[in-house]
Amino acid sequence: MDRTVDTMNKPDREFETGLRPLSFEDFTGQRKVRERLELAVQAAKARGDVLDHVLLSGPPGLGKTTLAHIIAQAMGVNIKVTSGPVVDKPGDLAGLLTSIERGDVLFIDEIHRMQKSVEEYLYAAMEDFVLDIMIDQGPHARSVRLELPRFTLIGATTRSGLISSPLRSRFGLTNRLDYYGVDDLCRIVERSARILNVEIEADGTSEIAARSRGTPRIVNNLLRRVRDFAQVRADNKITRSVADQALAMLEIDKHGLDEMDKRILENLIHKFAGGPVGLSSLAVSAGEEPDTIEEVYEPYLIQEGYIARTPKGRIATELCYRRLGLQPRPDRQGVLDL
Repeated sequence: MDRTVDTMNKPDREFETGLRPLSFEDFTGQRKVRERLELAVQAAKARGDVLDHVLLSGPPGLGKTTLAHIIAQAMGVNIKVTSGPVVDKPGDLAGLLTSIERGDVLFIDEIHRMQKSVEEYLYAAMEDFVLDIMIDQGPHARSVRLELPRFTLIGATTRSGLISSPLRSRFGLTNRLDYYGVDDLCRIVERSARILNVEIEADGTSEIAARSRGTPRIVNNLLRRVRDFAQVRADNKITRSVADQALAMLEIDKHGLDEMDKRILENLIHKFAGGPVGLSSLAVSAGEEPDTIEEVYEPYLIQEGYIARTPKGRIATELCYRRLGLQPRPDRQGVLDL
């Protein structure tokens, strides 16, 4: 019996239940990850066992939360959703773990941001399914051991390097999600367009997919914005021309670079002579938080070859100059070859 718990508010629920895949069959892309997880789920169900703990890593918007819900749905169990920064006291963790049933899924997003003091309580909970809680302080302090039902912890992180070795070693299944190819994104657009009841031509589909930074969350957001444009100005039909006009209004160019991407690249070239420059200085010049640049914008810019990280800092690549219609100075050639 499906006992999946819905923890989203009403507006989010209406959108997510419409576009978010609910099964492995509907989940597009990440073929190897999907195959491994589906196999593990089938094996656990066949044994009547609880699924091993799962760690999902990768940039934002690639489907980590969606996969957690799909796993719970496939196992037919409850899912409790929280995030690392929210669980800031051992008591918060105890409240979550003592309210779950056998086989349930506890999904912790951004698990790398969990407090160290809380993380240490997870070790015994994940390995031995017990929770040792300290009561009182000083000479009256005592430890109380709580027995927990066997459960599955699914952790999601955008920065796997910040997860400690003791925590990482307790995950039986570790998977990394990578950026999507245009073909997979086109299939996502086609599926979402059918759900949203929007008429879209093949070239309109490819235009949206090509500008979505390899990210399903972004491709669905862009589709909604293009849908609004088509509804008001194009008889609710999305063609390549309509998609191009709508995305130009959003200041997203043909390579998927948005206003903030261009600001980062332009500041790197014009204010810091192409680098190398530290993250903090680059963030101040762009008017954005360093963590946001490092976790949201930089992964795509590095993946596509616009920025390179060196021991001395970030540098603009030759491709970065070309995309902005600039020629690197002759004295920069040695740096660009790093």
